[in-house]
Amino acid sequence: MNKTPSEAKAFVEGLKGLVADAKSEVVVGVPFVCIPAVVEAAKGSNIKVAAQNVHWEANGAYTGEVSCAMLKELNVDYVIIGHSERREYFGETDEMVNKKARAILDAGMIPIICCGESLTQREQGVTAEHVRYQIKIALLGLSAEEVSRLVIAYEPIWAIGTGKTATNEQAEEVCAIIRQLIAELYGNDVAEKTRILYGGSVKASNAAELFAMPNIDGGLVGGASLKLDEFEKIVKAG
Repeated sequence: MNKTPSEAKAFVEGLKGLVADAKSEVVVGVPFVCIPAVVEAAKGSNIKVAAQNVHWEANGAYTGEVSCAMLKELNVDYVIIGHSERREYFGETDEMVNKKARAILDAGMIPIICCGESLTQREQGVTAEHVRYQIKIALLGLSAEEVSRLVIAYEPIWAIGTGKTATNEQAEEVCAIIRQLIAELYGNDVAEKTRILYGGSVKASNAAELFAMPNIDGGLVGGASLKLDEFEKIVKAG
């Protein structure tokens, strides 16, 4: 919940030139009210726009919610679902994430599915089981072709907004577990095509090392994405 529409527009205007030659795909995930201004600002650039959430129903009495059709008409490309903050503060479940993923794909957009463990879960040694469960439920009913197009973001909850970062090896270990699970469910070809991001205090100083790991295809960037110079360095580290 950062930046008003005018602030978000100015940010993207400033970002366009900085990342124009980026080899990575660049996506900005903005609050609903900022989407029209940011889509307009990003026109003609290599920057794509993501919403931070969506409801799975097409319409109805869901006051305060936004549908996939509404986002699609605004030219949104991606939708983030299952973020740890949505799970913690708003009770989002794995089953809800699955319904949202289905609706997003049906609308012609791409889901960015978040998963990750708490500090207690890591300390108790259940990280692999927990993350595998989250992803298995999230992907229920999705085809191999659909899974090859979506994005999965591993974000250890204990490393979000705390300044703590998983070591490169810890991040790689879980991203490898996710890729192995997709290989089990859909085959190696789909597992290779599925983009797996790391999100947990990614910043300019650690991005290059994280992105160099074999199973980390990019970053889901939090606080550092609010600063043009930091975000530029992270994009170019990819």
